[in-house]
Amino acid sequence: MNVLLKKDVEGLGHAGDIKKVADGYARNYLIPRGLAVPADKGVSKQAEQLKAAAERRHQREQQAAAALAERLSSLTLTFKARAADSDRLFGSITAADIALALEQALGREVDKRQIQIEHPIRQLGTHKVPVRLMAGVVPEVTVVVEREGA
Repeated sequence: MNVLLKKDVEGLGHAGDIKKVADGYARNYLIPRGLAVPADKGVSKQAEQLKAAAERRHQREQQAAAALAERLSSLTLTFKARAADSDRLFGSITAADIALALEQALGREVDKRQIQIEHPIRQLGTHKVPVRLMAGVVPEVTVVVEREGA
C-alpha cells in the first residue's frame, strides 16, 4: 500500500514522502496514529505542501539550535567535588549532573542523553563536553571541576 507521510517516521521517511509499506503496518499503525494517509491520485499536491511545511519547520529548528549552540559554547559550568591528593574525585560528575547544571544556567530542559561523554568525569580540571542539540549541531561546554573547600 502506498501512503503519504504526514509526519516524520523514524526508519521510514520524512513528512511529505510517499512510501510503499505493508498493508497491516499502514492500517494498524500509521493511519490510526495520524502519521500517514493512503496515497491516491490527488495526493501529490498535498505531499508538496507537507514537504514545504516540514522544510520550514526544519529551518526554524536549525536556527534555534545554532543560537543555542552559540550560548553553550561560551558557557562554563563549575562543579565543586571532594577529591584525593592525587586529584581523583571520590565520586564523579555524570551526564545527568551536567544536564541539570545546563537546565539551571539556560532555563530550558536538557536531556542527559544529549550530553555526549563516554565516561563520567573523575578528575579535577577543565574538561570539554560535547552536547548534541540536533544532527550537525554539537557545541562543546566547558566543565571545570574544582576541589571542594579550596
